[in-house]
Amino acid sequence: MAANMYRVGDYVYFENSSSNPYLIRRIEELNKTANGNVEAKVVCFYRRRDISNSLIMLADKHAKEVEEESETTIEVDLTDKQKHQLKHRELFLSRQYESLPATHIRGKCSVALLNETESVLSYLEKEDTFFYSLVYDPSLKTLLADKGEIRVGPRYQADVPDMLAEGELDDREQAKLEVKVWDPDSPLTDRQIDQFLVVARAVGTFARALDCSSSVRQPSLHMSAAAASRDITLFHAMDTLHKHNYDLSSAISVLVPLGGPVLCRDEMEEWSASEASLFEEALEKYGKDFNDIRQDFLPWKSLTSIIEYYYMWKTTDRYVQQKRLKAAEAESKLKQVYIPTYNKPNPNQISSNNGKPAAVNGAMGASYQAQASLIGRACESCYTPQSHQWYSWGPPNMQCRLCASCWIYWKKYGGLKMPTQTDEDKLSSSQPTEESHVRTHMSRQATQGTPVRNTGSPKSAVKTRQAFFLHTTCWTKLARQVCKNTLRLRQAARRPFVPINCAAIKAECKMFF
Repeated sequence: MAANMYRVGDYVYFENSSSNPYLIRRIEELNKTANGNVEAKVVCFYRRRDISNSLIMLADKHAKEVEEESETTIEVDLTDKQKHQLKHRELFLSRQYESLPATHIRGKCSVALLNETESVLSYLEKEDTFFYSLVYDPSLKTLLADKGEIRVGPRYQADVPDMLAEGELDDREQAKLEVKVWDPDSPLTDRQIDQFLVVARAVGTFARALDCSSSVRQPSLHMSAAAASRDITLFHAMDTLHKHNYDLSSAISVLVPLGGPVLCRDEMEEWSASEASLFEEALEKYGKDFNDIRQDFLPWKSLTSIIEYYYMWKTTDRYVQQKRLKAAEAESKLKQVYIPTYNKPNPNQISSNNGKPAAVNGAMGASYQAQASLIGRACESCYTPQSHQWYSWGPPNMQCRLCASCWIYWKKYGGLKMPTQTDEDKLSSSQPTEESHVRTHMSRQATQGTPVRNTGSPKSAVKTRQAFFLHTTCWTKLARQVCKNTLRLRQAARRPFVPINCAAIKAECKMFF
């Protein structure tokens, strides 16, 4: 019962195709439609197979840089198979939302931010466990580091210098060190300090009464007094008192200079009503992603100003009202939904009826000979010849199949269990050599007529053609150099169907040899 109960915040598998791997999503909302069906608003996660090769190279480069910066090696003592399967566990978070029918849920999984202090083997040892470290933008086709990264590790620790010996000079740059702004052991009593702060608030209220713009924003005395009692006024008063060595008469004279009383404003007073509305709209869309809020909604505001306004805005009645409205909306929405286990047969299942094989990949018009060739074929992933259930995999003309275990792995992790020969070559050498080219060519020639195994999507797998190459003798190569005027290689290349005068070339070669 609990396994089939899905709640907001769960990471789940969604099936949008019988042959493609599951989609991995996080449930944000569960809404009931007008016809009684339940739809899930979800956050999208992408696999490596869903992004371009250039972005995959960028992700690998980022992983390598993180590995070099950290003291713990990410891929320590991993076999080729483990490195291959680890790529299937990597996801890319996106800010994209979509709505999907809740009936397409096929199970739960776990997705976590990559923990640099934890061994990557922990992700492989647990079923249905994935990790991510980068954010993918499907519209801009870009990868960025996740801003929600938990900064754990040796490179985030403070470097504590050794304690200075007695009489030793401090060679640190004093300007970069912290500055003392308040002395708790001042000669003033707490009562004298409180009286000075009351005077500072009164000066701030009077300053707002004299300011025309403040009179429009705070038309009543009560609103002006409330604005003057905010932290910005108190911080200015205490800073003034500290700078004047806690001399009350000198500090009070600074609060009211010759030009008039000092007016201190914070971000709540500086922002206009339209800017506040834009901020609330941006906060609803991006949450506490202040960089995106500034970039898309308030580019004329500094990042510091936006952050300060946010924490001041949280103390207002406006924030309390919105919080209550959201709580009321959340009460009206579904908290969880029960989805029964999906037991319908997959269209890709291969079954035998009366000794005749069923259609492969839905190719009902395929010849019996082509379908019969699938019988006895090994699994494309683990090469096992026996399984209680087989599934067709890849394009219909490929006639490939997977065993039950590898099919479940394909649906969940989007790849094959075992690395291919191509993957092993990539792991062993990143720079191709002449020997590797010959080995690759001979492997293609040796596997003539058999499909190429692919670790990712089956749509990229193609049937190999008959391979051949032209072997040039040493005499032919020599004749090309000696008989340049007779051969005219460039003209011959432009007219490949015109025969070459071999007799003239032989006669000219006899003159030199």
